[in-house]
Amino acid sequence: MPYRSPWMTEELDAFRDQFRKFLTKDLAPQAETWRKQRLVDRSAWLALGNMGALLPSVPESYGGLGGSVAYDAVVFEDLERIVPELTNGVTVSSGIVAHYIERYGSEAQKQRWLPGMARGELIGAIAMTEPGTGSDLQSVRTSARREGDNYIINGQKTFITNGQTCDLVIVVARTGGAGAKGLSLIVVETNDAEGFRRGRKLDKIGLPAADTSELFFEDVTVPCENLLGPEEGHGFVQLMQQLAWERLIIAIGAVSSIERAVELTADYTKERKAFGKALLDFQNTAFTLAERKTEATVARVFVDYCIGQMIAGDLDAVTASMAKWWCSQKQVETIDECLQLHGGYGYMEEYPISRMFVDARVQKIYGGTNEIMKLLIARSL
Repeated sequence: MPYRSPWMTEELDAFRDQFRKFLTKDLAPQAETWRKQRLVDRSAWLALGNMGALLPSVPESYGGLGGSVAYDAVVFEDLERIVPELTNGVTVSSGIVAHYIERYGSEAQKQRWLPGMARGELIGAIAMTEPGTGSDLQSVRTSARREGDNYIINGQKTFITNGQTCDLVIVVARTGGAGAKGLSLIVVETNDAEGFRRGRKLDKIGLPAADTSELFFEDVTVPCENLLGPEEGHGFVQLMQQLAWERLIIAIGAVSSIERAVELTADYTKERKAFGKALLDFQNTAFTLAERKTEATVARVFVDYCIGQMIAGDLDAVTASMAKWWCSQKQVETIDECLQLHGGYGYMEEYPISRMFVDARVQKIYGGTNEIMKLLIARSL
């Protein structure tokens, strides 16, 4: 019998069936336009919100569906499978930013921001990385100086997903001294925020439809009520608590991409002929795909375990780091070998495998590089 994720339910099956039909019919036909214009239209966000695919695990009182994170997993998997151009933006806004607000925001903040995000009217971003600061978040230099009832934010961020389109951006800023205890998370509402400036939409080797940008803050005035959490100095702890989920999100997308690559390549090698027989009839082709299908199944089972742990509230940082490292590594390796089996056609942009190849490479970098993942895992030994 085909493998079935243990966290799937009949209710999720019904949601997934409608969601896949919606993606295939309404959004997939627009994907090529988004890649060419290097930006996803806001109408796609509104359509996803109307479908209930944004913030599905957020309580109904804040505009969500009130489901478990299994709903998020279904959305992220199916986006990656059917319309991968949407994956990065949605996972950041719906999967990460909304969860920060739900977990650490005040009741007023939740009521103010989450319903709009659920409807697709507000797009979220999170600004961690700076030009000289990547995985070492304790070295963040962006400052938030308190003056009366406001913070004055100064600094620069880069590699920010949704940077050109975001209405809300959670800024990692230094409100205190050096080190982890001096960091706080402050939400900047970008509309009419004087001193806030969007820089370049950065050119990348992959993910062309994903909006990745520089952001500049020059004496940006933000009300103190936009601080996430009851007091300053909790930003680093908040980031660490949420990074496990962020890394699992990357692993979820990786598994979906691996499975799609194997399926596409199996179909291609059944049809493509060489020396009078199908490519799949050659032992090298068959053995390569056998290995990759096996690894895809191993990755699926491991990620399903992690999703189950996340649903139960028991996912730890080390296990999430393992999932992020191993699945993203296998994603890159699998797609590379699948492209090879496509031959010259695999190098042509008209074939999905070529796009998957360049889009996959960043998976080993963002969310914490795979080298950092190994360090975190090694500390648990």
